[in-house]
Amino acid sequence: MADYVNAPGRTHLFVPGPVNIPDQVIRAMSRQNEDYRSPAIPAMTKILLEDVKKIFKTTTGTIFMIPTTGTGAWESALTNTLSPGDRVVSFLIGQFSLLWIDQQQRLGFNVDVVESEWGRGADLDVLEAKLRADAAHTIKAIAIVHNETATGVTNDLTKVRRLLDTYRHPALVLVDGVSSICALDFRMDEWGVDVALTGSQKALSLPTGLGIICASPKAIEASKTAKSRRVFFDWKDYLKFYKLGTMWPYTPSIQMLYGLRAALDLLFEEGLDNVIKRHNRLGTATRLAVEAWGLKNCTQKEEWFSDTVTAVVVPPYIDGGEVVKHAWKRYNLSLGLGLNKVAGKVFRIGHLGYLNELQLLGCLSGVEMVLRDVGYPVKLGSGVAAAASYLSNTTPMIESRL
Repeated sequence: MADYVNAPGRTHLFVPGPVNIPDQVIRAMSRQNEDYRSPAIPAMTKILLEDVKKIFKTTTGTIFMIPTTGTGAWESALTNTLSPGDRVVSFLIGQFSLLWIDQQQRLGFNVDVVESEWGRGADLDVLEAKLRADAAHTIKAIAIVHNETATGVTNDLTKVRRLLDTYRHPALVLVDGVSSICALDFRMDEWGVDVALTGSQKALSLPTGLGIICASPKAIEASKTAKSRRVFFDWKDYLKFYKLGTMWPYTPSIQMLYGLRAALDLLFEEGLDNVIKRHNRLGTATRLAVEAWGLKNCTQKEEWFSDTVTAVVVPPYIDGGEVVKHAWKRYNLSLGLGLNKVAGKVFRIGHLGYLNELQLLGCLSGVEMVLRDVGYPVKLGSGVAAAASYLSNTTPMIESRL
């Protein structure tokens, strides 16, 4: 186990989730257990449910906070709104959309897969053709990953809604927002999203373990007739306890609830729109650094660039996995591996969550040293200079310190 001993200083965590946890959240979670049936926990939960709506930008949605990961949230979204055999159009653009499609197939849905080259976004021209041809409305749902973490690709959800409206199609819109919500612009009500979901370990900057689902009134109505078998993820049980006022059909993590309260307070103090702008600055700075290194972004068009993760393509003579391994072993820097089709071809820099400009510059400096160590002729300081020049001209003053 010698490889896993502690290193001096702080671990530089720059994978695209799990992310750095704010000290305020850690302190809030450092507490004893409480009786979740006491008046205090339902009262806190009720306020949390209303406040969580704000990160989805919805006033009409219903929130379900389930002790699970994003994978469990996927299953909850699907099984509560669909019946076995239902036709689902689902976009395959990277590893996580692939895994969601696999889940859809294993749950017994008729999955109509629209595949794109990894590094490209969802092919919405194909979706348009399918909607145009579907006069009988056999398509029951569109499942799309907002931000594909494996390739650093962000899809335009407004175009999906526009197509459905154009063809007056009633299909539900199910969105994986695991690595986008609380970091990228997301507007559930305005964009007509029916189910959106995220995980606590991403932009919320909490430990892993809380899957958060937001369901529109249309999705809630669909859940009343959906015939997929479900128990642990059944919304009906939550709705029953919401009505009773006790809020929880089974034991929640008290510590996670207090952590969520602290995490939301930090987001609201900064302002959600400011959080989104900060992620855009960090994403842009990272892309400028990659360009200065003479390397390419896995994402093939600017319209698909992600502000939460950048997948960096390495030259054929370098193994992206070795970049990640060396960064961790020598510099205590955690970067993301390339997955599946892009394994060894890319490494990923996560820039989401509770993160600031100087932290990012430290990461970029570390990446430059790693690249040089593994044989890439990078000019030390080139990417850092490009990022720092941009950030010094765009980073605002900290409002709470004015």
